Amino acid sequence: MKTYVIIVSRYFPATHKRRGEETFFREKILSGQGDRYKHKLVQECFQKPPEKIHTIRANFELWANRIKEVQEGKAVLSLRYWSGKPYRSKQVEICRLAKDDGVGVQLLSFSGGFFSSQLVDGEIKYWNLEILAKNDGLSFDDFREWFRSYDLTKPMAIIHFTKFRY
Repeated sequence: MKTYVIIVSRYFPATHKRRGEETFFREKILSGQGDRYKHKLVQECFQKPPEKIHTIRANFELWANRIKEVQEGKAVLSLRYWSGKPYRSKQVEICRLAKDDGVGVQLLSFSGGFFSSQLVDGEIKYWNLEILAKNDGLSFDDFREWFRSYDLTKPMAIIHFTKFRY
């Protein structure tokens, strides 16, 4: 079975104003998985963090194809972080998601202070960016800073870790 890897940052990148600070994405992802990983958080005596129920990536078409394979049971999604320096240390798996975990993908487009996502029936809905930032595990200011160098005129992918959809 194929494994598709998504690496999330353990620390804010050097280009971010909070560079070097912990993102707590690992804990936020586990919290977003509900009871499935509750024991991991309890063992670490970590208070429930805000959830990270998705990630945003460039190249929608690539991710749409990969997530389709996960939904068909032909692949799994492995969420990971680097144990030390990126690309110079081992990857540590946070969790592994399969077709029954609700993995999904939505097309993401930005417009002013809103984002749009095309629903299954083809309808386009507009949402406030603060909601997107929160569900991505970031404050609105951190989200804006994180994506400031991205080309937001190009469609992106919201890769969902749960059954939640916009």
